[in-house]
Amino acid sequence: MNLKQLLKTLNFLPSDAEMERLRDETRKIVEAIKKNVIIQRINAEVFVGGSFKKGTIMRSDNYDIDIFVRFSKKYDENKISELLEKIISGIGEYQRIHGSRDYFRISNKEITFEIIPVMKISKPSEAKNVMDLSYFHVNYVKKKARNKEILNEIVLAKRFCKANRVYGAESYISGFSGYALECLIIYYKTFEKMLKELVKAKEKIVIDIEKKYKNKNEIMIEMNASKTKSPIVVVDPTWKDRNVLASLSNETFDRFRKAAKEFLKNPDKKFFEIAKLDEYGMREDAKKNNAEFVKIILETDRQEGDIAGTKMKKFANFLEREAGKYFDIKTKEFDYNGGKQGELYLIGKKKKEILKKGPPAKMRENAIAFRNSNKKVIVKKGVLYAKADINFLLSEFIEEFYKTYKSQIANMGVTGLRVVR
Repeated sequence: MNLKQLLKTLNFLPSDAEMERLRDETRKIVEAIKKNVIIQRINAEVFVGGSFKKGTIMRSDNYDIDIFVRFSKKYDENKISELLEKIISGIGEYQRIHGSRDYFRISNKEITFEIIPVMKISKPSEAKNVMDLSYFHVNYVKKKARNKEILNEIVLAKRFCKANRVYGAESYISGFSGYALECLIIYYKTFEKMLKELVKAKEKIVIDIEKKYKNKNEIMIEMNASKTKSPIVVVDPTWKDRNVLASLSNETFDRFRKAAKEFLKNPDKKFFEIAKLDEYGMREDAKKNNAEFVKIILETDRQEGDIAGTKMKKFANFLEREAGKYFDIKTKEFDYNGGKQGELYLIGKKKKEILKKGPPAKMRENAIAFRNSNKKVIVKKGVLYAKADINFLLSEFIEEFYKTYKSQIANMGVTGLRVVR
């Protein structure tokens, strides 16, 4: 089956019946929130947002639906989370999620409602928090993606990115947010064209859908430099000062491009299948290449979600760099699905030898002592180095590293580490 034929067979939009059920459940909770807003005489309005309202929600066993409560400017933005907690108290059991602005989560078996406090602003430039832009994002996407064809293209892009572990702007993923993919499909028109264009690009990709700037150079000059470091710059169609893909990392983009190239070369439905990491496959790959496979369970005491995931991912990157001093790391995969645990998978091969730095050669006494305690010593730019063989396994290095620096690692937010053999 060729690419176009395969794409025609794929549909990850919820059925009409599913959408009606989601609308009914959402209506109930929205009405309860509105009722409490009136009872407590709070100046605020409620609107449903996110992919559900835009019509770009993916079919799933567990749906996430965003409900925003827009507070009047008369309220202090630093206190609207407390106001919202008063409003939702009594509606049902909820969890408070800490972030740049705290929000709340109410869940049942199939739907998770995220209830988010935002300020009622009249234009995007008034936003003090990215959450405040959601209202404008919803209206923009609804205006630009009106028919089922483009909605399906957007959902194809989301599903592909989710299946290939590059979906989400959270720091531990640093990938494509839902809104970013909506903007990309609005620009490229189809999922197929988006893949082809992003794969063939040889330099930084700069996209300005609504022509907010005269040209690409003006974007790179006028937009804050910290916002244009990502491999793709997409000017937010609702606010010219924001790069929709500012959080996209080079590592994640490289993963996306690799998957996209493979899919374009050999179109297959498997590229859209959401599955757990293939631990068995990684173990077999390590054996074939005479390398060592290591699975590491990480634990944290930080808040579940973005904070916990980010802390563990940051440590996973740090651990990989330290291990890389002694091993050639062929594969690294970090997996986090919520909770207090994450998993790090490494495939590493011992380096033939490493150089251990010694004193400058002109420091005679120290140089003599260094030569006496090391067999193979060379001089590079006036500094002594000892050639040393590696006589330990990757798994042994990781366990010893954790044992030695346990307290410092705890300060990084990682409270437990276990190597699974």
